[in-house]
Amino acid sequence: MNPNRYALAIRRLSAFFAVILTLAVHASAEWNEKVLYSFQSVPDGATPVGAVVFDKQGNLYGTTRDGGSSSCPSVQQCGTVYQLAPPAKSDDPWKETVLYIFKGNTSKDGASPYGGLVIDATGNLYGTTGYGGTGNCVVLGILMGCGTVFEMSPPKQKSGKWTETVLYSFPTPKQGFVPAGDLVIDGAGNLYGATIYGGGYGTNCGDAYYKYCGAVFELSPPTIKGGKWTEKTLHGFKGDTDGANPNGGLVLDSSGNVYGTTYAGGNGDWGTAFELRPPTTKSGLWTEKMLHRFQGSQDGVNPAAGLTFGNNGDLYGTTLTGGPDGGGGTVFRLIPPSKVSGTWKKTILYGFNGTGGGLDVEAPVIFDSNGNLYGTTLDSGGTYYGTVFRLRPAKGDDWNFNMLYGFRAPPDGGQPAAGLVFDKAGNLYGTSTQGGSGAGCSFHGCGTVYEVSP
Repeated sequence: MNPNRYALAIRRLSAFFAVILTLAVHASAEWNEKVLYSFQSVPDGATPVGAVVFDKQGNLYGTTRDGGSSSCPSVQQCGTVYQLAPPAKSDDPWKETVLYIFKGNTSKDGASPYGGLVIDATGNLYGTTGYGGTGNCVVLGILMGCGTVFEMSPPKQKSGKWTETVLYSFPTPKQGFVPAGDLVIDGAGNLYGATIYGGGYGTNCGDAYYKYCGAVFELSPPTIKGGKWTEKTLHGFKGDTDGANPNGGLVLDSSGNVYGTTYAGGNGDWGTAFELRPPTTKSGLWTEKMLHRFQGSQDGVNPAAGLTFGNNGDLYGTTLTGGPDGGGGTVFRLIPPSKVSGTWKKTILYGFNGTGGGLDVEAPVIFDSNGNLYGTTLDSGGTYYGTVFRLRPAKGDDWNFNMLYGFRAPPDGGQPAAGLVFDKAGNLYGTSTQGGSGAGCSFHGCGTVYEVSP
């Protein structure tokens, strides 16, 4: 879709072939990695996207962009929602169950999830599909739909099936097109997300097949049981000095303000970090405040994931490329304005250069209870096919870097592009878009769900 991302995908594929041909090294032994499941493609899933989530019983849930079925008129295959159940004994395998295979717009259903899931207190799962639904969006002359927001409801009986419900189909590109990234849910049950395209503004944010520069939306539950959910576009991006192509993975503060990043737009089309403030009156409009426009090269280029709050109201994020140490991406911090400055201050905590630490950061970072940051890189510059890393705070903005694990390609995972989650014991869980033992996606694998433990 986005030409910059297409070029990056070609670079990743070339790097993958190089790893396959030259790999004769062992992965970092600082932490241990275990592949919990390797996707197999149709009718199983393929290419997992977004972070996984736990339920109260310790089951993992996620989505795959591909697999399931190839009958959808979509850019990818139909995609799936899956569950991984932990084994009774630690040495036994996790059990995967495909909970749902999307059917596409010909069945008024979604197709091709572009983000992970969020779970509510009663165990319902919410997510988005990039295509499908009842909308009128057309790509290459084919009616594909503009994307959907869906709910997966657990069965009422133990042996029953999960139920998928389309909560909202984006009707036209004006409301939004290609919803992507993980949703976030507030205390009232409202869902917030972003669409890469659509929103009604801007013209230079995609290509001939994708209209407008993207939007942030809110989806509110019905006031009467069985009623319709209500969608509101909070902001349509305009490109140029405004942002373009928002990434999803939004975060909310206690006042209801929404924070996120855009992959493009800003100065030089290098991306932005933004805040959206709710209206002060019932009929008012949301207000956008630009927190930072990335400056390219040394500053960082194209944030491809959302933001994470620190303890003091700081925001932490990543850029795909750029940075002061070789252009392999960055981890950055945004410090709230003081009474004197009135502006957010951005600092770089770590710059990647591909020499032993990683390259290309497409996922957000998360904190542990000690204030350490964890994340993943898509590549490593030649030795590994992506990494898991930790940053420990030191003096000021000098954080200490540790590579916890380097992926080795099939049958191991490769190219982790999603955020990580902790379990109660401090183990990390994530997905890789490629790798694994699946044979249905050519020799580079269909992707994995993995665990990394101390």
